[in-house]
Amino acid sequence: MALTPLQASAGVPGAAVAEYRGATTALRFSDPQSEFAALRTGCGVYDLGFRGKISLTGNDRVRWLNGMVTNNIRDLAVGQGVYAFLLTPQGHILGDLYAYNRGESIVVDTDRSQVEKMLATFDHYIIMDDVEVKDLSESTTCLGVAGPKSREVMAAAGIAIPEAKPLSIFEAKCTCDCDCIQCTGVRTDDPAGEAYELWLSPGDVKKTWDEVVAHGATPIGSEAQEIHRIVNGIPRYGVDIRERDLPQETEQARALNFNKGCYIGQEIVERIRSRGALHRKFSGFIADTAKPIVAGTKIVSGEKEVGEITSAAFLCESRGEKTVALGYIRREVGMPGRDVLIGEVKATVVPLPVPDSVLWGESATPVARPA
Repeated sequence: MALTPLQASAGVPGAAVAEYRGATTALRFSDPQSEFAALRTGCGVYDLGFRGKISLTGNDRVRWLNGMVTNNIRDLAVGQGVYAFLLTPQGHILGDLYAYNRGESIVVDTDRSQVEKMLATFDHYIIMDDVEVKDLSESTTCLGVAGPKSREVMAAAGIAIPEAKPLSIFEAKCTCDCDCIQCTGVRTDDPAGEAYELWLSPGDVKKTWDEVVAHGATPIGSEAQEIHRIVNGIPRYGVDIRERDLPQETEQARALNFNKGCYIGQEIVERIRSRGALHRKFSGFIADTAKPIVAGTKIVSGEKEVGEITSAAFLCESRGEKTVALGYIRREVGMPGRDVLIGEVKATVVPLPVPDSVLWGESATPVARPA
């Protein structure tokens, strides 16, 4: 698996590395518990070099992509993005992506592990359309900066981030010492609060990383990123979202638009909406135990198997330890507050993202380690 550009440019001394979402990146820099706490209470910086970028140009790009994905590209304003699914004709999920309107192009952002399949799918459906597809994954990389102090830290580092609504894309004003050729910023839709992406050339990523860390950001590895996404109920394609899953089962209403017109797989999505014929849904679970819960573990209610776990994380706080998990459960038993068994572990169904009061209360300090 290829190194991310940050790792390829000497990385960070002492960081453990491993494969994550299609690339090799830092697993941890210190204790994942402390790294996760920094995302909740301060500022963390993390390598997003496992994300790939695809550029769509040509006069038909908007109409064509609108007919490919589940969200509304047709009415997407310049400088704004949306989250969407790419479906099979049978309505199953081939991949997930963000699409950003850059004016003269649309940039598709997805995990590197999905890029090859997505490019092949795009190529299959471009017939007589004026659409040109270019893989930007080798020429553009990305850093993430998140936490309640993220803008403050970036400002101290010389990166001015304007007030922006979620999924806004803008050119960041960069006066730091890294001499970036280009620094594009994105305000993400992270449900935990403020989080940003910095799109950079590979040659600039290490300098920018060092500058942000020097001004107070905590380096964050993929273990802490996993904890963060699980607590906030963000499904990951290939782990929590599989090709066998249907869009509405994932509970990702943000990916769907029912007024945009036809697209591949729409007939199935519309049939589900009109008939309400769904038997299961994506949900969160919490257990007052540190006993591991692993992906694939069955969920039982009333001695009946009602679902399965797709991912999990341990959480530690001042009053004890908990395990948070994500998975699918039958709708009739998936109401928040319902007690279930996950393997031999007693757990409770919880809403997503998991409220702080459920995790550790308002006064507790969160730390965590990955499952």
